[in-house]
Amino acid sequence: MRTARAATAATAAAATATVTGLLALAAGRFASDAALKPRPGQPLPTDPRLTVHAVTADRVTLTRDLASLRPGTYGLTGRRVHAVVGPVVPDAPHTADTVVRRLDGVTHGTLAPGTTVRLTPQVHTGDPGTALGLDHQDVEVPGETGLLPAWWVPSARDTCVIAVHGLGTTREHPMVVMDFLHRSRFPVLSLAYRGDRGAPRAPDGLSHLGETEWRDLDAALRHAVRRGAERIVLHGWSTGATMALRAATHSPLRDRIVGLVLDSPVLDWEATVRALALARGVPHALLPLAVRAAEGRTGLRPHRVRERADVRDLRVPTLVVHGPDDQIAPWALSRAFARSRPDLVTLHTVPDAPHGAMWNADPAGYEEALRRFLTPLG
Repeated sequence: MRTARAATAATAAAATATVTGLLALAAGRFASDAALKPRPGQPLPTDPRLTVHAVTADRVTLTRDLASLRPGTYGLTGRRVHAVVGPVVPDAPHTADTVVRRLDGVTHGTLAPGTTVRLTPQVHTGDPGTALGLDHQDVEVPGETGLLPAWWVPSARDTCVIAVHGLGTTREHPMVVMDFLHRSRFPVLSLAYRGDRGAPRAPDGLSHLGETEWRDLDAALRHAVRRGAERIVLHGWSTGATMALRAATHSPLRDRIVGLVLDSPVLDWEATVRALALARGVPHALLPLAVRAAEGRTGLRPHRVRERADVRDLRVPTLVVHGPDDQIAPWALSRAFARSRPDLVTLHTVPDAPHGAMWNADPAGYEEALRRFLTPLG
């Protein structure tokens, strides 16, 4: 009898453990989906929803929030609408729960009271021709997952800038610096990579936060060289910055790379997975499961060893542009990165800027830092 009871108890315990394990697996998968299933062009969940309260020809009144009070220039996006807003207008009449910003224009759709919107670092929509009036070519870059759409904006120099967007944006995002680069006579290649709209799907349908996507940037390097680029600067935002860092240390064409611009770089994928999962409503208790699930689903491994190797192997001047208000990629890691290689790395700090929006918070300061960095490389 005792043996039968013991066997029954053991079977029940095993069943409970199995169910618990399956629940943990499902919870981890759910939590990791928040970070690993990209939504190209959709603002990050850390950017709050705002309501439009009033609109005039040159001003828009928004819900008062830390986000709507940020300095600088942003896209304002909602369902079937995109606009561009400038700085806060401090002397404009408003209620205590609203803020008035300069309205630089409505790109498409209708901006009306009651519209729900979010601020985004992606200011421009369309292509370099429609958005900026720049001559460009639609090109396809042969990558390991298929043909990758890109824009080639020609110019006089034989030093090319390859621009790579990151989380929550598309290849339209780099257009914030494209006009500056064109005026500085740098050709630009702006790339869409696996998982983007119009690009091939990632083999597993998941974002690897730059750790495998960098091979698409390697393909873009080959394309730029075929177009006559003698030297190449990689300019990446967010996970695009991660891709640039990996390409600079692992690409067979790394000798062509003469500089890196890393905007809001994701230097610790675990921290970014936690931040994205938390911002999308995943409870704190599930965050460790999200990290473990992300590791199991993508093959990502703890980042420290690999990141140290990349720092040690860095061979080119690098400009890191980042700020302490980034909730997705810890700024402290960028500071440590810069301090680890003061011979090559310059850190340009931008306050009051969310993830990937360093240009938006201070366009003039960003472009001046970029000018100083690029001048000796061109």
